[in-house]
Amino acid sequence: MQSDPKDLLKKNKELIHSNDLKVTSHVQRPQENWVLHTVMIEGYQVPFRFKRQGKYQSLKGARVNLTYYPTTESVAGIPLEVMKVVRIKRS
Repeated sequence: MQSDPKDLLKKNKELIHSNDLKVTSHVQRPQENWVLHTVMIEGYQVPFRFKRQGKYQSLKGARVNLTYYPTTESVAGIPLEVMKVVRIKRS
C-alpha cells in the first residue's frame, strides 16, 4: 500500500514533509519485537526515528523524502527533541 504525502498532510496539520534530504548517519538496533531506526540528516541537529519490523539496507549517504512530526523524549530526566518519521522513501 502506497501512502501519498499530500493525503497525510491533509489529515494531520502537524506533519512536515521534506524532499531530497541527505542521510549522514543511519543506526538500527533491536527494541523488543521491532527494529528502531535512527537517522541523522545533513543540516539538522535532531535525530529522526522510526520503528519497523525488520532491518533496512543502510541509508547512509542516500537522499530521502521524509514525512515527520516533532516530539519530545525524556532521557535520564532530560527532555530531548526528536522527529518521529511517519513515511520515508529514497529520492
